[in-house]
Amino acid sequence: MSGRPRGATRTTGDDPRLQYLVSVIHDAAGLATAEEMAAIDAFNDRLMAEGHWVFAGGLAAPSTATVIDNRGGQAMFSDGPFLESKEYLAGFWIMEAPDLDVALKLAGEGSKHCNRKVEVRQFL
Repeated sequence: MSGRPRGATRTTGDDPRLQYLVSVIHDAAGLATAEEMAAIDAFNDRLMAEGHWVFAGGLAAPSTATVIDNRGGQAMFSDGPFLESKEYLAGFWIMEAPDLDVALKLAGEGSKHCNRKVEVRQFL
């Protein structure tokens, strides 16, 4: 949760920016290859240089996840992913962009660099 009013934009300098979650979706076991990692690093450097970078990270395999449900008064812990699926969230970028068109263009380039599908969603 953010401490800002719902729908308010974040700002970088004088330029209002929106933030987008770009989820990296993968369907095979294993980490990025050395070539993919080099391309991802170069893309990350570009995002930073152009002021779009907020944060990014890769995620461990879904089999390492723990799901916690504390809605019933006592926390219940379950090993493994929340959903069983062929595709899974392998990593993400949080980017700033002035509008959705720019975010989609950047996400398309990110998909090419990491060699995986991505999904773009704006933070509220």
